[in-house]
Amino acid sequence: MATISLKNSTIDPKSGFCSTTRTFHSLRPPISLPPLTTPFSLPDYFLTLLHHHSTTASSLIDATTRRRIPLSHLPHLIRTLAANLRRKFNLLKNDVALILCPNSVHIPILYLALLSLGVIVSPSNPLSSISEISHQIHISGPVIAFATSENAAKIPALRLGMILIDSPQFESLLLPCISGEFVQVEIFQDDTAAILYSSGTTGRFKGVELTHRNLIAAIAGVHVIRAVWMSPAVTLCAVPFFHVYGFVLCIRELAFGGSLVVISAERRSLELMMEAVEEFRVTHLAVAPPVVVAMVKHHGGGAVAAEMYDLGSLEAVLCGGAPVANSVIESFKQRFNNISLLQAYGLTETTAGITRSIGQSESRVTGSNGRLMSNCQAKIVDPVTAHNMPPLKPGELWIKGPMIMKGYVGDNEATAAMLDSEGWLRTGDICYFDSAGFLFYVDRMKELIKYKGYQVAPSELEDLLLSHPDIADAAVIPYPDEDAGQIPVAFVVRQQGSTVDDLDIMEFVAKQVAPYKKIRRVFYVDSVPKNAPGKVLRKELIKLASGFTSKL
Repeated sequence: MATISLKNSTIDPKSGFCSTTRTFHSLRPPISLPPLTTPFSLPDYFLTLLHHHSTTASSLIDATTRRRIPLSHLPHLIRTLAANLRRKFNLLKNDVALILCPNSVHIPILYLALLSLGVIVSPSNPLSSISEISHQIHISGPVIAFATSENAAKIPALRLGMILIDSPQFESLLLPCISGEFVQVEIFQDDTAAILYSSGTTGRFKGVELTHRNLIAAIAGVHVIRAVWMSPAVTLCAVPFFHVYGFVLCIRELAFGGSLVVISAERRSLELMMEAVEEFRVTHLAVAPPVVVAMVKHHGGGAVAAEMYDLGSLEAVLCGGAPVANSVIESFKQRFNNISLLQAYGLTETTAGITRSIGQSESRVTGSNGRLMSNCQAKIVDPVTAHNMPPLKPGELWIKGPMIMKGYVGDNEATAAMLDSEGWLRTGDICYFDSAGFLFYVDRMKELIKYKGYQVAPSELEDLLLSHPDIADAAVIPYPDEDAGQIPVAFVVRQQGSTVDDLDIMEFVAKQVAPYKKIRRVFYVDSVPKNAPGKVLRKELIKLASGFTSKL
């Protein structure tokens, strides 16, 4: 992909904004990708990077069992597993494999083995219901499934059957076979690598088709800007590998020659994460926003747990999947002043982070989701006038670049609604860039509350609520109102032992916002429903609010 020189006088070297096209350009060093006609897969790129960053000190580590797989063993394990899957199951290029497993050390190896065969990987949330899995199977059409014993019953019979990852059968597939030599498959960058599922927070989930080039570009963009450490990084991944965030991260961190500590969903409590940070001398902790909230709030003993362990090795907390309130960020900086909180913005459709913060200096820009990744462009489009907006003016974020999805599987209509003819992806998110090229998220367009013609962003009110010392967590939704159209309603989780009431909460917010933004009603819950990446499930809260009000 051609890059535009910032020497061009129409591009501001500070913000990346081009005054002629009214678009924003990446300020990062450009990445060089092979021609599309060159056979080159994600596993090819992974093995190239791993060889370049070869180290004897790094391992793939199971935090529960303490099992370690040296990175030097990975090329052999990937090729052996691929050869055995081809020999025993006759898996072919463009076959789809459904994967229904919690995080384990086997998952990155399985992903890379399948991808090296040209098989399309389609991971799903192990907590998905039978009907949700059935819908995903209808979308992707898998021929084989990989699951754990606990989740196997959710999957119907598939043409090539099912392999249990927690069984001797799978372990045997990692052992060399005399007749199981790896046969190279010709894979092009535009070939589909994965079908991941959109979060479905505002509608039924869709199958997002990502190519080998999308995934290569996502990893290359981080590689070109990452600093060289004196010793290999140790990353604890506390985000699910079935989500695009964890999918890209687990492959990327291994490719960069660092150790990857894997923690399963069942053991993803804050206390056990902190214990793993101390034991394995973790340098980078990858989490979803609820973990950051837990680290600074005392609800459930979170902040206390974070203080019980030696976190001296920890350099950065990587956070993505959903916004983090500014009040939480400030509390994090005060409590952990030697640890950078690095946020990113991305969608499944953008192959994870399309903007991100890199290094301590960028982490100091409170509330920012970082700068545009290499070879990417963006524009901020006014939803009413459709005009492209300059820095500091909010509008819908549109993105273009090598990380943009191929489309939605079997849904041309949804693809056309998301991607225009020039390759611009409409995110549906209201954002703005500042004068230094940092992206700031405002809210989802569909989730803005329309109060008497005014637009109210739930995230702004949630930020204020989370700054209240008696509130452990909170979410704000629109609720129908005959006079106003919609009113802001808050769901609040009180801190343990707190007796804060509706009047206290509503007055606390009212003192800090314009009258039309005031909270009009408060409901109390034990927890705020969120998906795996930490996004608030507002659809569930709207249903819950209807149930509460019907009882009044």
